[in-house]
Amino acid sequence: MDSKEKNTQLFMYLVGSFEMSAMMAMGKIKNPMTDKTERDLTQAQFSIDIMDMLKEKTKGQLSEYEAKFLDNTLGQLKLNYIDEAKKPEEPKKADETMPAEEIKETENTNNTEEK
Repeated sequence: MDSKEKNTQLFMYLVGSFEMSAMMAMGKIKNPMTDKTERDLTQAQFSIDIMDMLKEKTKGQLSEYEAKFLDNTLGQLKLNYIDEAKKPEEPKKADETMPAEEIKETENTNNTEEK
């Protein structure tokens, strides 16, 4: 493999990494570290902004294939972001916002106060 092929593969990997980061942040795929689907649109926008900057900084330096791959990836991410931004924010369930021990303590305190 020559250096140009290697750089193309590395570029594709870089774009794919930011794509996966944005998709996880939009809640489209599970986070492999937590095995949960989480939604953080600020983080998703950050990943998209980095890819937009990468596109601007590499303009005229990419092969046609690399440029199309970056354009298509960015287009899909932006459409998904718009779709997610239109959705209402999901309220967190009690068990997602505090550890189970704190929930039990809160329930016990509430039960004691009611008596």
